[in-house]
Amino acid sequence: MLSFVQNMSWSSWLLSVVDISIVAYGLYRFFLLIRGTRAVQLIKGIIILLVAVPVSNWLHLYTTHFLLQQIQVMLVVALPIVFQPELRRALEHIGQGRFFSEGILVHEETDMAKAIDELARACDHLSRSRTGALFVIERTTGLNEYAATGTPIGAIVSAPLLENIFVPNTPLHDGACIIRGDRVIAAAAFLPLTDSAQPGSELGSRHRAAIGISEQSDAISVAVSEETGWISVAVEGQLYRRLDDRALRDMLSRLLITKPHAPLKIWRRGVNS
Repeated sequence: MLSFVQNMSWSSWLLSVVDISIVAYGLYRFFLLIRGTRAVQLIKGIIILLVAVPVSNWLHLYTTHFLLQQIQVMLVVALPIVFQPELRRALEHIGQGRFFSEGILVHEETDMAKAIDELARACDHLSRSRTGALFVIERTTGLNEYAATGTPIGAIVSAPLLENIFVPNTPLHDGACIIRGDRVIAAAAFLPLTDSAQPGSELGSRHRAAIGISEQSDAISVAVSEETGWISVAVEGQLYRRLDDRALRDMLSRLLITKPHAPLKIWRRGVNS
């Protein structure tokens, strides 16, 4: 190996450096592209699976090793389907010349306590006026693919802004408002609807969308009913209804600032009672 390296000509060295640089930059752009989407979580699962295969073989777990090998074969077919949104967006970026021009995303410090206060205040006002609204708060799973379906905003979260977005018969009122940290990143975004029968016949597409996005990500959805004025929160596919301003603040604070999963049982018991 050493002799092979020593015998390489300067042109071979140059081509090797160019080759490695192209691959490294392509991977770098790919990771920037998928950052902020569900693909990150899927890739983590794939890496764990790839590590588990040799480990199960080394530990002589033959049945487990066999099953993991079969899953690997299935992934060859499943990956293009699972990553279809990301692959489509990558091809769109390449076609638009954006794949090589976009820079690193800048993440600013956020004040979640203030954002929660502004969101709760907006929901209270919307509830009193019976104005329908749907807010989605991003957590670990990125929501860029859903934000791309709406109108980019990029403004600091404030109660007047959130209320103004959902003024009836305005261009942005129909759809979801997506919040990342203390910023509104998009409005009028389209979300997947749940297939669950949980919302009931009295609740419409807004609440089904709130549950749907919470089933497909770890996001928190806050919906205000246009008919009743009730405030509801969807977390992990569960809908918690009839929350007042204080209960909403408390729940969002527990989920977003302190321990994210501890209060769920408490809230289930409290809401169902």
